Amino acid sequence: MNVFKKINPKAKTSSSTGFGTNPGSYGGRFINKNGTANIEKHGVSFLARTSWYHTMQGLPAWKFIGILFLFYAGINFIFAGLYYIIGIEYLDGIETTSSSEWVKFGKAYFFSAQTFTTVGYGHISPNGFFTSALAATEALTGLLSFAIATGLFYGRFSRPRAFLKFSHNAVIAPYKGITAFMIRMAPFKNTNLIDAEARMTLGMSIQENGVMVNKFYTLELELQKINALTLSWTLVHPITENSPFFGFTKEDFETTEGEIIVYIKAFDDVFSSTVSTGTSYAFEEIIYGAKFDMMYEENKDNTKTLLHLDRIGSIKKVTL
Repeated sequence: MNVFKKINPKAKTSSSTGFGTNPGSYGGRFINKNGTANIEKHGVSFLARTSWYHTMQGLPAWKFIGILFLFYAGINFIFAGLYYIIGIEYLDGIETTSSSEWVKFGKAYFFSAQTFTTVGYGHISPNGFFTSALAATEALTGLLSFAIATGLFYGRFSRPRAFLKFSHNAVIAPYKGITAFMIRMAPFKNTNLIDAEARMTLGMSIQENGVMVNKFYTLELELQKINALTLSWTLVHPITENSPFFGFTKEDFETTEGEIIVYIKAFDDVFSSTVSTGTSYAFEEIIYGAKFDMMYEENKDNTKTLLHLDRIGSIKKVTL
């Protein structure tokens, strides 16, 4: 990271971030945009360092469904191949004289699907010890697989999550005669979040006593906690003489590498539990001299408030 020598000595530092102090041992940003740590673990095997439950719970819905379908198709293909190797003649109900090999394999595949799901239509049945043993093994595999899939489905459906959408960019905007660092967020599902609380930390690499170190500064917010998060919430860090951004110019933001880490937690009254999420903003994602446009308004009948989620990152340029 580039060194910024004008860091405000009055800025409040933080030592509880959980990140290292040696910038030479840290690569890239601290936190990804989706709130996960930008860490890749080594030193143990892939299976030892991977929690498959957490992995499946954290996948996007389309990937999760896709993996289930691929597993279902793949496992039936394997069992169909085993039935075919043992011999199609040991599957009663499959015509072995007039059908082509592909038709025979296809019928073995659909028999496998019926056995795996324990549907068992009865048109085709196993005949012989090895075929019957394979069918019994497949039925047990199917029962266990569907039990696991059901648990994963329920876990994804019931897991409390903070459905919050963040603006892609942060802004430096006018604020009460000074300037302020601002980001914006809003709930994008029909959840009811109360007692929402935010924390914001600046991470930079600076020179201290001739040595480069990672330094973290607490960014004091205008409002750190609100009673209910129903509309958009703009987090405002006023750039006062106690702010680490005090004295920063547009050029400083463009030539200095830094990152603002944001953590949000709130209470979801439906799940009766606390949910949390986070994100981060690198300096290149900060727009100097801009402010957010309004993203909510009353409807035509003045009976409801309309929250336009597509405007969460809408800004307009201003002069500072």
